[in-house]
Amino acid sequence: MAGFDPAALPELLPVYYRRLFPHGPYGRWLSYGGVKNYFQLREFSFTLRDDVYLRFQSFGSPQELERELQKINPYKIDIGAVYSHRPNQHNTVHLGAFQPQEKELVFDIDMTDYDDVRTCCSSADICSKCWTLMTIAVRIIDRALVEDLGVRHRLWVYSGRRGVHCWVCDDHVRKWSPALRAAAVEYLSLVKGGADTVKKVSLSQPVHPFIRRSVAVVQQYFEQHALLAQDILGSPERWDKVLALLPEELREPLQAEFPRKKDSVQRWELLRARAERERERGRAGHPEWEVMLQLCFPRLDCNVSKGLGHLLKSPFSVHPKTGRISVPLDLQKLDEFDPFSVPTITSLCQELDAAGSDGEQEDGGDTEPKRRMRDYRRTSLAPFVRLLEQFVEGLESARRGERIRRSDLQGDF
Repeated sequence: MAGFDPAALPELLPVYYRRLFPHGPYGRWLSYGGVKNYFQLREFSFTLRDDVYLRFQSFGSPQELERELQKINPYKIDIGAVYSHRPNQHNTVHLGAFQPQEKELVFDIDMTDYDDVRTCCSSADICSKCWTLMTIAVRIIDRALVEDLGVRHRLWVYSGRRGVHCWVCDDHVRKWSPALRAAAVEYLSLVKGGADTVKKVSLSQPVHPFIRRSVAVVQQYFEQHALLAQDILGSPERWDKVLALLPEELREPLQAEFPRKKDSVQRWELLRARAERERERGRAGHPEWEVMLQLCFPRLDCNVSKGLGHLLKSPFSVHPKTGRISVPLDLQKLDEFDPFSVPTITSLCQELDAAGSDGEQEDGGDTEPKRRMRDYRRTSLAPFVRLLEQFVEGLESARRGERIRRSDLQGDF
């Protein structure tokens, strides 16, 4: 992967927005089949060079947005709500009348929120060892969205640096009130308490089916991630943090027996067996599940999900610090996803250069949209654009099905 130098962005971004950014499927997504004024009432926000920040931008059409992106070449694009009035005219609207009306239900999961349970990295740093936490988060939240909350259209996106975002785009969900959004986030939240809270997961009896299913997801990854990669019971300093989460009747005997075991796997097996024995004696609870969930359960930024007015970084935005593109995730290949193999704006421009003169000679008569389509297909961005296209096709197919259903109900054959 080509090295990225942020100082090169002023030269690279014009190439990216002119030849690589997927303007076509992007505009189709945010137009939602041409719902009246939906695109025109949408807020876009741009971060320019030297952290110049432009909020409440809006555009009459996807083509107008495309021209603006190619004109100002933003370092970052954020997407906001659909408002009552055009965002670029918000200063002309009577105070209080300019209000967000609709928005996708969004989730923002950031690795920095897991710093208390990572032994490999901290802050903005990530590695393959801790990235498993993002995989677990997507698995748990996505299953619950579909099976528990009944949504269909989810676009999961890598943030470009240290996290993942989800855009839930079902028609009825986009109309949800802040209260409904808060209820959904509350349902999907389990880890409670700030930095000063030691025990952040406490399960009540009987254990809710959502939690049981979440434990089943965590169990698939727990040994490899927590016991081997993070080595959570590898030293007295580490196992003390885990033992602090257990009831006293388990903690004290394990404190004495852990030094006799050779590694985290053996110590966890002992902890699990002791918890099972306590249950056989009639003591309710699953303390080992509470530990697993505290170490691995998704940590959502609740405010981003609840508020209609919150902005979230756009798919296919360039991360200005890593140069990586914010690309959609393929849930069929989620376990294979490697954030470090995501194309950077530097690598993509080099791929274009390498493809270079041959294509220009072959397709010299192509129109601009056709040439751009050909350009991105020659690069490692192609499979990610295809994921966006498939997502948009799913949205459009659902809309066609709904129109047919309604016309049948009306007897309009």
